[in-house]
Amino acid sequence: MIRVVLLFLLLLFGSVAKAQTSTDSIQKLDEVVLSDVKLKRFAHGYKVTVLNDSLLQQNRSSFTDILRFNSNLYFKENGYGMVSSPSFRGTNASQTAVIWNGISINSQLTGQTDFNTINTSNFKNVVIRSGGGSVQYGSGAIGGSIHLNNTLSFSPHFDNTVTLSYGSYNTKNLSYLSSYGKNKWSFNIGLNYIDSDNDYKYLNTDKRNTNGAYYNGSINANAGYVLSNKDVLKLYHQTFLGEREFSGTISSPSLAKYEDQNFRTMLEWSRQGDKAFSKLKVAHLQEHFKYFGNKNTENYTFGKVNTYLINYTADIDLLTNLKLKPIVSYNYYEGSGSSFGDPNRKEFSTTALLQYTPNKKWQYGLNLRQDVTSGFESPLLFSFDVAYEISNNYKLKLNGSKNYRVPTFNDLYWQPGGNLDLVPENSYQIDLGQDITYKNAKLNLNVFYIKTTDLIQWKPNTSGFWSPENVAKTQNYGAEASLDVSKKIKEHHLSLQFNYAYNISEDLESNKQLIYVPYHKANINLAYAYKRMSLFLQHLYTGEVYTTPENLSGRFYSVEAYQLTNFGLNYQLLKTNSQQIDISLKVNNLFNTVYENVAFRPMPDRNFNFQIQYKF
Repeated sequence: MIRVVLLFLLLLFGSVAKAQTSTDSIQKLDEVVLSDVKLKRFAHGYKVTVLNDSLLQQNRSSFTDILRFNSNLYFKENGYGMVSSPSFRGTNASQTAVIWNGISINSQLTGQTDFNTINTSNFKNVVIRSGGGSVQYGSGAIGGSIHLNNTLSFSPHFDNTVTLSYGSYNTKNLSYLSSYGKNKWSFNIGLNYIDSDNDYKYLNTDKRNTNGAYYNGSINANAGYVLSNKDVLKLYHQTFLGEREFSGTISSPSLAKYEDQNFRTMLEWSRQGDKAFSKLKVAHLQEHFKYFGNKNTENYTFGKVNTYLINYTADIDLLTNLKLKPIVSYNYYEGSGSSFGDPNRKEFSTTALLQYTPNKKWQYGLNLRQDVTSGFESPLLFSFDVAYEISNNYKLKLNGSKNYRVPTFNDLYWQPGGNLDLVPENSYQIDLGQDITYKNAKLNLNVFYIKTTDLIQWKPNTSGFWSPENVAKTQNYGAEASLDVSKKIKEHHLSLQFNYAYNISEDLESNKQLIYVPYHKANINLAYAYKRMSLFLQHLYTGEVYTTPENLSGRFYSVEAYQLTNFGLNYQLLKTNSQQIDISLKVNNLFNTVYENVAFRPMPDRNFNFQIQYKF
């Protein structure tokens, strides 16, 4: 039934499109259109990486793959298309915040975001902000944050994009994007549907991924209206409906199935006053899941959380070079589930962000936040950042912060095993970065240190159940490097993008590396374009990860290092002032590498995807 509804909605919205002369609708990361202004104005001392919409169009099947091949993040994926959780600078998935148009969308049940439930086709950009961000973004932003940004352009335009693709394992993807703007109105919508048997072969065996099929659909609709020369009203909405069979291991097949339903709606009123620019946001979020231990039965467990949020911010110019941004926010969480009852939580927070720019070379930031959370004593949080431009080609950045994460509903109330005595995790971090630019090249170098206390870990208790405890103290330190080089010679365009991360993530009691954190991760992207043709090559290296706290190597104790290569080719069949047709072919796992991302869960063999895209 879900599948029929998704297809009907996609066809209904797609049928209303009409061709008109297109304009360049690509927007820069600008506070006029960006809902999360503090991401630009109050992060000068942080490493901020922007993945633009052209990159998001290249990798349409998986948000996990976009970040895996274009950032320093490491992902643990329980088989392709299954639950996908990030590790940011060696921290765990619940210590990475995901921010949608300025508000956190991390699950109140697990504390994390499953990156295989996010479709990026209607986002103008995805921004990766490295370093602690709990002051600005609340619980969980310890390793860093990932920002999903919708934009609204009021300049006259009507642009449409239809994309069809078909690939290995009977994988079908259909999407429609439309953006309209005229004077006081702006509107855009993105519809996406993907369906896959996902029955890839387990290389070097006679087995297949027999319980890995999935399908999902998403609607991303946004509208804006200029009420007056001082007031703008914006509405953001996102719906995701999905169903996945859960893959088993190579030796233990599975019959499990999982259904996701995520709904997000936010109304934003912005006003340009005489002395301040202010925004009022009101939002409702809902996450809902059903888990079937056997897909052939009607027996399931479920969980649901409704989030109600109100947020007020103001940008105040105290002096020409001194800016203040106060933030007041109230969240109410209401949960229900078959394994944790009907919990609720209230959060109230006050935040002050201060930005001082005495001259063109120096920029300083100082931020404070105090939360009042029902059931917990939340710490006073702080952060600072400094940026110094030594020359036009060399900039130094420094930031430090105190961060935290409150226990989730699962941590506290899951039965059996929940622990009501848990306290929030606390963390301190510092990060030193260097930005070096020369002609068409840009190099970023960062070193960091994170220390966390009262880390929440699930362990077997004396009753035989798994239960969470505040037991661990950890430290994370390492280095990151990113290089971007581009060159144009007449009609030839060449580009290279490289990322490398070295992470030490230790349990301070055992001095052992935490499980599923590689010491080394690197990726490189090469692209070449000539006239209507372009091609790219992606290569990924992921180092060995341990699967037990003892850090033993071997088949039963670790996942071996692997290298993976993808290749893509694109050709423009048609390009006029008003229309463009592109066809592309992508080959994933070009060399048919045998690899696993999680122990005993093989990943896909060589596979293909063919895509045609029509812009008008």
